[in-house]
Amino acid sequence: MSETIDDLTISFYQDDRNVLKELEKVILTRGNWTTIMYLFQELNKKTNEYEAPKVSIRRYQKRGGIYKQQSKFNISSAKQGREISSILLNWFPVGADEDKPKKPRAAKGSGSGGAPPPDPSRDDDDDDEVTQQSDI
Repeated sequence: MSETIDDLTISFYQDDRNVLKELEKVILTRGNWTTIMYLFQELNKKTNEYEAPKVSIRRYQKRGGIYKQQSKFNISSAKQGREISSILLNWFPVGADEDKPKKPRAAKGSGSGGAPPPDPSRDDDDDDEVTQQSDI
């Protein structure tokens, strides 16, 4: 790991090949607990080409002077990223009070809150689904 936040990276080399290539990095929070969002590409070892970009949000804790990864969440496709973004913009609309999230509202014809009802014309892959959890 690293001693400074700016030195943290998602890049990973194996056999002198960059198998996990960091394209961009945004530091969301700094301190003893740090959150970083990375845009990255994985090398397909069979084709030797990089796959479509993905996003990883990683949480680090500084212990003993070194940042160690504590958790991560990967956004595996552009479609999943847009769905997450849409939900977040619904909950936290631009110009709203920054300290108070928008209360989830029930979708038409649905008992769950927050997200619009699914569009039956969309072709959804199982691995790209966003699942909602209710407090009920």
